[in-house]
Parts: sequence; structure tokens; C-alpha cells
Amino acid sequence: MRGMRRTIALGSVLLGVLAAGATAETPPPQNLKQDVQLVVGADTLFGTLELPGSLKPVPLVIMLAGSGPTDRDGNSAILPGKNNCLKMLADSLLDRDIATLRYDKRGIAASARAMKGESELRLTTYSDDAAQWSKKYRHDARFKTLTLLGHSEGALIATLAAKTEKPDALILVSGAGRPARDIIHEQLKKSISGDLMRKSDAIMDTLAMGKDVVAVPPMLMALYRPSVQPYMRSWITVDPAAELKELKMPTMVVWGTSDIQVSREDADLLAASRKGIKKLIVPDMNHVLKPTLEDPMAQASSYSDSTIGIRRGVSDALASFVRGIKR
Repeated sequence: MRGMRRTIALGSVLLGVLAAGATAETPPPQNLKQDVQLVVGADTLFGTLELPGSLKPVPLVIMLAGSGPTDRDGNSAILPGKNNCLKMLADSLLDRDIATLRYDKRGIAASARAMKGESELRLTTYSDDAAQWSKKYRHDARFKTLTLLGHSEGALIATLAAKTEKPDALILVSGAGRPARDIIHEQLKKSISGDLMRKSDAIMDTLAMGKDVVAVPPMLMALYRPSVQPYMRSWITVDPAAELKELKMPTMVVWGTSDIQVSREDADLLAASRKGIKKLIVPDMNHVLKPTLEDPMAQASSYSDSTIGIRRGVSDALASFVRGIKR
């Protein structure tokens, strides 16, 4: 009897331990931010992967930055301060249980060593890199879908990358809908003389034919300097709307009414390139996703002030679109 009581008591203790273990609360998974790398040949590109605390696969959005020396956070080296528009967008999507990857382009910030000289760049250099990032995460078990989100020139790069490494969806934010040649002409005619405008058009004609331009007027040298001409030749005649028309994946086009760099016409051209494209027009949002008036002077600080948040409601709309994507 004494041995039996001891056995019963021991069994009760074990049951109590097991019961306590069964009812103990497991700490919820935490959000995670990782530094990640992509090796392309002899070069290495660097980025940031943000993962929501989830035990189930989540959507992944890969963000592609705009033109020039723009880094993974959306900040340009030629502007004072930081606007952090892409970082803010990534953080807000993380709050909505969507993973993001944003990276420094070849030749920019942490990825600076991946480019030896400006003359090496072509538009396809960037789109090929974007396709390689997509390939790296396309079948990662942590992610149930992959969406490419391109901002500004990144919208065109995302479109071209999607032709080779098919994502599940595209989001084109503040992207051009016309060839760069048309937009450059439109922007320059507002600020230079008629004679200089004709010289610029002649230069673009020559570049479009695949030829070098030797005689560049000093006032146009920043735009047409010899080292950037190879990139210009690869870029100025590409039609974003025509490229988008060839793709079939779900697509959203986003444009803000205070955008003074890209027009409503560009958004309309992209959205009309094929059936089924969702168009989101955001009132009072500028090119870097900040709430501002259309007046250029009123917008200046938003390009360099990280205390100004992105336009309210944009993240909700993007998250809703991404969640609706099926693989």
C-alpha cells in the first residue's frame, strides 16, 4: 500500500508538470530585421530584409529604389538630409504582417564596390540585379507570394525584371508611363532656351541611334556627359507602358496628385496598358510619398525631412492589394 501511494503521488506530480507545460504561454514570435547579401558574379549587393513575427508564410515585397544615387531607404546622396520614404513604407508594411526586402543598387551606398565606373551601367544592369534578388527569394518557404514594388525609375526596372523572373505581382509607384526621352524633353523645355533645347533633342536623336555624342554644350554636360551616355542609350527609348503591356501578373499603379516629377498622364498610360491593372490615385501625395501641396517650394523640405511621415492610407491600400495576391 505504501509503495502504491508513492507511485500514485509521483504520477500526480508528473501530471501536474505536464499540465503546467501544456498551459504555459509560448512567447509570440518577434519581428526580425536582417542584413542580407546577393552575390552576382564577382560583386556583392547589400540589403535589409524585414520579417513580421509570424509562424505562417507571409507575403514578401521587394522594393526597388528610384534613379540616381538613391539608396535602399529612398534617400539621395545629392540631397541634404533624409526622407526615408522607402524605409517608412517597409516599416508600415511590417506592421501589417508583410515582409519586405529593400537593397542598395549597384554602385550606391553599401553596394558601391559593385560598380567600377559609371560608364559600365545600363538599364538592364539594374533590372538583371532585381531579377536575381527575386530569384533568391522566389521559392523561400517563409514567403507565400513575392511582389516587386518599384518606385520612380524603379517602376520601370521592376517591369523589366518581371519579364525574366516572374513575380506574383507588381506595384509601380510614381513611375513614368512614357519613354525617358519624352519626359526629359518636357522637363528641359521649361528651363532652357529654344536653341539649347534643339541641341538636346539632337543629342537624344544620336544616342537613340546607338552612337556617342562628342560635342556636348557645357550647360548640358551634367545630363549627357560621356560616362553616362551608355546608360542613356539603353534607357531613353524604352517605353514603360509598352513593356508593362507584355506582362500578365496582377499590377497596381500608384500616383499622388502632388507629384511634380511624374504626371497623371504617366499613371494613366501605365494603367491603360492592359486590362485589369488597378490604379490608385492618392490625394496630396508627392513623388516621395509625403503629404504636401503641389507647389514645389512647399515640397522641398519633404525630400530631406525624415520627420514627415508618408501619406496616410497608402500602406493600407498596398497591403490590401498584396494580401489579395495568389500564387
